[in-house]
Amino acid sequence: MHDRAITTEFGFQIDLQSCENLMRDGSKSFFSASRILPSKIRDSAIALYAFCRLLDDMVDDPNAPDNVIEQIEYRLDRIYAQNPVDIPADRALAIVVERFLIPRDILEALVEGFRWDRSGRQYHTIDDLCTYGARVASTVGAMMTLIMGVRDRAVLERACELGLAMQLTNIARDVGEDARNQRLYLPREWLEAENIDPDLWLQNPIFNDGISRVTQRLIEYADQLYERSSDGIAGLPRNCRSAIASASLVYSEISRQIERQGMDSISKRAIVSKQEKNIFNFKIASYNYL
Repeated sequence: MHDRAITTEFGFQIDLQSCENLMRDGSKSFFSASRILPSKIRDSAIALYAFCRLLDDMVDDPNAPDNVIEQIEYRLDRIYAQNPVDIPADRALAIVVERFLIPRDILEALVEGFRWDRSGRQYHTIDDLCTYGARVASTVGAMMTLIMGVRDRAVLERACELGLAMQLTNIARDVGEDARNQRLYLPREWLEAENIDPDLWLQNPIFNDGISRVTQRLIEYADQLYERSSDGIAGLPRNCRSAIASASLVYSEISRQIERQGMDSISKRAIVSKQEKNIFNFKIASYNYL
């Protein structure tokens, strides 16, 4: 048993290198904040995010086969049977879900959100959008909390709110990119209140005052979630708090950048520089989360 554990850990570390390479190139905000997590937590978080990133890329691929969701569900079957397909992220996640007792229901909810993406589903109200965000983002917040060894309901709820806030920030940042790919996540009800026909706008996605106000509303909604979610950080292990606080600040800063560019995320893309992320990490680590 001891020899098997050593072999498993060795294989995990090899697969983790592949996961790290994927995250370094594809999820820079998370990767930056993850550097100040304890190594054991960070390794498992990297494995989780890498797997989610791979699934996201599969779903977004315009050339993906019609049965891409079924392929993902098959991979989950193999992971939870502790017989993952021969992909580094799958092998790594199989170890993580066993080690931290990650319920399959959480990953199934994530896949349901991906299914909605594949169907081109749109969202009429902000509540509808949050239902989607709960699947594709709150699930990740919940799993991260479990990886940190926390199962307290209130802390899990705050983690879900933080994941949702980050997803809404992503949506506000990517309005133009999504529209050019014929995807619309802004609440249709909000657009219609600005006398914008969502379907006509998708045919020619231009920035205007109405889009500006809708984007501002989304950012303000996300800001409320960031504020509420901050209460949960104190419930995390002390050596994990800085990383989560930093990630929250980095994503909040994306919103501030959107505001500085006049709410225009059609012709511009808000980014937080590597230097700014490092500054956030330093400030948080030297404040009161340690």
